[in-house]
Amino acid sequence: MYENWILTLITFIPLLGALAVMFIPRSRPGAIKWTAIAMSLPPLALSVLLWIWYRPGHGMQFEVNLPWITAINVHYHMGVDGISIPMIALTALLTTLSLIYSLIIEDRPKEYFWLFLVLETGMMGVFTALDFILFYVFWEVSLVPMYFLIGVWGGARKEYAAIKFFLYTLVGSVAMLLAILGMYFSVGTFDMLELTKVRPFLSNFGVQSLAFWALFLAFAIKVPIWPFHTWLPDAHVEAPTAGSVILAGVLLKMGCYGFLRVLLPIFPAASQYYWMHIAVLALISIIYGALVAMAQKDMKKLIAYSSVNHMGYVMLGVATAASVSAASVVDRATALNGAMMQMFNHGVITGSLFLLVGIIYERTHNRDLTQFGGLGVRVPIYGGLLVTASLASLGLPGMSGFISEFFVFKGTFGASVLLTGLAVVGVVITAAFFLWMIQRVLLGPLNPKYEKITDVDFREIVSLAPLVALMVALGVYPNLILRVIDTSAQTLARIFL
Repeated sequence: MYENWILTLITFIPLLGALAVMFIPRSRPGAIKWTAIAMSLPPLALSVLLWIWYRPGHGMQFEVNLPWITAINVHYHMGVDGISIPMIALTALLTTLSLIYSLIIEDRPKEYFWLFLVLETGMMGVFTALDFILFYVFWEVSLVPMYFLIGVWGGARKEYAAIKFFLYTLVGSVAMLLAILGMYFSVGTFDMLELTKVRPFLSNFGVQSLAFWALFLAFAIKVPIWPFHTWLPDAHVEAPTAGSVILAGVLLKMGCYGFLRVLLPIFPAASQYYWMHIAVLALISIIYGALVAMAQKDMKKLIAYSSVNHMGYVMLGVATAASVSAASVVDRATALNGAMMQMFNHGVITGSLFLLVGIIYERTHNRDLTQFGGLGVRVPIYGGLLVTASLASLGLPGMSGFISEFFVFKGTFGASVLLTGLAVVGVVITAAFFLWMIQRVLLGPLNPKYEKITDVDFREIVSLAPLVALMVALGVYPNLILRVIDTSAQTLARIFL
């Protein structure tokens, strides 16, 4: 039945696509590009089926659990619930749209599209794996293709940005590996579901805290939460446009997913003990990220720092779920629902914003906001898309960004009125810098240098239209995603009763 094969197909079809691309001659770049796009479509279709077939309230589903490395009790164990299904769908959608946008790539397209498909397998594997060794393998697989995408197809400082990205993430990976080994030697299993039941280091809170902070470091770097964020602006600014889309849309969410799948359920005592530490770091990320974004003149760097701000809301929801002062399980579940919605919505919104930056950069070879002005008259479709994505990101009611942040605030309010009040300041600053960006790019007198600039073409509209549609659909009818995530959020929240 489909339960036995759907997750394997979703994860490994892109790898088969990468293998197919290897055998296409370099002299046929069109065949390479369209083969890659074609091989990204089955995981997208299957992820939609996964969303439809998922039955909320029935725990982990579509599981496959086979012996892999029997000597150390490692299993090929995959499964999904409401936490992972939205991330799988987001990964599949952004990968396909990024590949369509990347049809313009002329420099070494064979390697570029091959790496993109390998990257998709790594990301999918992280969201489907339920064995820590399998999880770790996919976590590392996703690191290498992004390193090369930045280092080969990036901007002027691409080597520096790629190495910084790799080293930061590698430090976190080493810390994660040590924690995984510690848990294995403690309870004798790498199975994530089993570890949530036996909970390693229960008798020694000091050792439990060490494992907690090792995993925290790995996931916090990936999110990234302040002060582990400094790799992000460099990586985003230097990465190719599609690389920035995947980096912001999916790779950052792997860190958030780690908190939800690993840290909270396996170490609930440590999560509850240290919840305020995480909440304070989240609050700093929210306000600091927004203030630094406001100071940017580079359009791409502005959006990069806005990711630090928006990921802060996710982490605030995660911290609230483990709070010792949350009023009820409802508040905890509401905060978690907000965090998970923010993960999905941020991927959709910020992915579209990076595509929009890429579109304008291809035409002007410029990202300096002080050099634009008046483009709304010349590129009205582009202007409409930019305004829509910006309003969604700043949290306009009726758009997807609003409902996820509202859920986080509502859940956090029951745990700390002060934290909630300070976090709302970030919303005001976010609105200010996005309106400032719109004003500089679209309004005012037209720069004569861009008198003949052209509007978006069909390829660009195809890349953006699904994302814009989701911003509106999830803003108007959030039950589309709440139906999937709510039961998992409540299950996770009950751990902390």
